[in-house]
Amino acid sequence: MSTASRAISGKGPVSAEALRKVQAAVEQLRFRPSSIGRSLSTQSLGIIGIYTPSFFGAYYGTILQQTDIELRAIRRHVVVASGCGDGNRRDETIEAVKFLIDRDCDGIVVLAHDLREEDMQLLQAMHAKIAFLNRHNPHAPETSFCPDHFHGGELAAQALLAAGHRQLAVISGPPDAYDNRARINGFFAELERNAIKRDAVRLVTSDFSREGGYAAAQQLLQGERDFTAVFCANDEMAVGALSCLQRRGISVPEDVSVIGYDDDYTAEYATPGLTSVHIPMREVTRNAVRWLLNLCYGSGHEIVREFPITVSYRATLAGPRWPTR
Repeated sequence: MSTASRAISGKGPVSAEALRKVQAAVEQLRFRPSSIGRSLSTQSLGIIGIYTPSFFGAYYGTILQQTDIELRAIRRHVVVASGCGDGNRRDETIEAVKFLIDRDCDGIVVLAHDLREEDMQLLQAMHAKIAFLNRHNPHAPETSFCPDHFHGGELAAQALLAAGHRQLAVISGPPDAYDNRARINGFFAELERNAIKRDAVRLVTSDFSREGGYAAAQQLLQGERDFTAVFCANDEMAVGALSCLQRRGISVPEDVSVIGYDDDYTAEYATPGLTSVHIPMREVTRNAVRWLLNLCYGSGHEIVREFPITVSYRATLAGPRWPTR
């Protein structure tokens, strides 16, 4: 029995003759190893769960893909839960994570920008091996993997100011999302340091989707256009805003400059190419998953917690064509 186990699992010494016999028996019997039996013997399902608010878009796709890459490298697997239902985003997140806990995942990655601090404490009490993406956890900093979104917002403002823009508009994501608040606050803090007050900037709130970005741009264009540049709090909304501007006959960047946020893989192929604040989410995700692998399976990955943010300059940013105040 032990020889057959080693031959099937590929772990441990087995002679060539014994391996041949086991493989022949497996084929004849159409044998398939039981994941339930294996989990009982190892006390592990070999599965990491991940919660993401959506399956759609380049941003979430990057996170899901990188998680799968890391797990497949050590012959582990991922199960994904997404928010759904009639509740708010916070409640959906909590319910989805509880679902993953009930599935006995060895560890769980949570895209946590909709959670409160007390929510993270609650979930940690239910399952100790949780990594939080895009959210600082002051009660357990080692569980947090989050770029400095406040600084990302500052960089967006600096890029527009350096190009000469002072009449600005903002398309914000959901105001209760942690990462959105941080980047918007960073953006306005940099403007304040340059004598541009918050109430002098047009701001429309949206939902991080392309449709939301399109609708927000329509709202900004009602009446006389009094801005030369728009900061969009993610690339999905920026692509929607670009579409709206172009359909209204407003040239980018000649009439209006646009800067996005995240620099996901669609930004380079937008028309025109989208200038965007680069958030290294692939590296953030990689380190969160590897931290869990170390915790769950004794891997020896080196973990990085500092994630430099930059600006990727492309064709949607230029100086204003008409004078600014």
